[in-house]
Amino acid sequence: MSAQWDILGLGVAAVDDLFYVERFPRPNTKTPIQGQERQGGGLTGTALVAAARLGARTAYLAILGDDALSRFVLEGLEREGVDCSPVLRHPDARPVYAVVIVDRTSGERTIFYTTAGYMPVPPERIDAQLIRRCRVLFVDYTAGEGGLHATLLAHRYGIPVVADIEQERAPAMAELIPQVDHLIVDVETAARITGETQPQRMVRALARPERACCVVTAGEKGCWYAERDAAVQHFPAYRVEVVDTTGCGDVFHGAYAACIARGEPVARAIQVASATAALKATRPGGRSGIPTWPAVEAFLNSAVPVPRE
Repeated sequence: MSAQWDILGLGVAAVDDLFYVERFPRPNTKTPIQGQERQGGGLTGTALVAAARLGARTAYLAILGDDALSRFVLEGLEREGVDCSPVLRHPDARPVYAVVIVDRTSGERTIFYTTAGYMPVPPERIDAQLIRRCRVLFVDYTAGEGGLHATLLAHRYGIPVVADIEQERAPAMAELIPQVDHLIVDVETAARITGETQPQRMVRALARPERACCVVTAGEKGCWYAERDAAVQHFPAYRVEVVDTTGCGDVFHGAYAACIARGEPVARAIQVASATAALKATRPGGRSGIPTWPAVEAFLNSAVPVPRE
């Protein structure tokens, strides 16, 4: 069966209400809002948009309702070219909702969120023929048992799995993590999983001969990665003027998955993902600042990653 999509995503899409302040407030103080906007967000949702802007054919599998927030999620994804035909419906289902406070001085953000109404897709609702229609399966930690089931189906058909795991103790993650072909985790999560304090050692602990790649991301310090049981490599971050880091990790995941779907080597996927996330950081919001492929290509032709001292 020929692939209909480059990437099929299974996991969370969210609605983010962003509030911009000069500095994050201290307790018991008042802080004026300098700007606000609503954007789509979520680990899988944003990753799929990033991949789509780089030219990948993407699709989304989830359970959503017919409420205003669900409609906002679907309309936003469809505008970006993400195929939402696999989405299932339930009257009580809702996307994750988040309030994001962005510190304009540092570009850093704090997220307050609720998962009330979020329904992971159960294993029995995942059609094996649907999984067969993609080149890469993307899952995040919210997918639970459904994510594990989809991963095992993907392996049955020789389809690589890229995963974003932020909470290793979420349901089914203990079983899912060993099954992931391309595991990309932030340094804090990697530290909890491995008990290590150095990124190189975290990668070494998570790498294994049967895993295509393990990546540990560390923001402005870049990322460390190892292919299968090869030596650990470091890729420094690109230096940019940071405006808002919201969604940078999700963008990294989506760009990486897009490269893997195109058959690019891991080193190229790391380079493109790092550049795409860096460009996103120069713009506000989790999605509005995601660059297109021509912008990433132009950036790669001129920019050089610089290690942080």
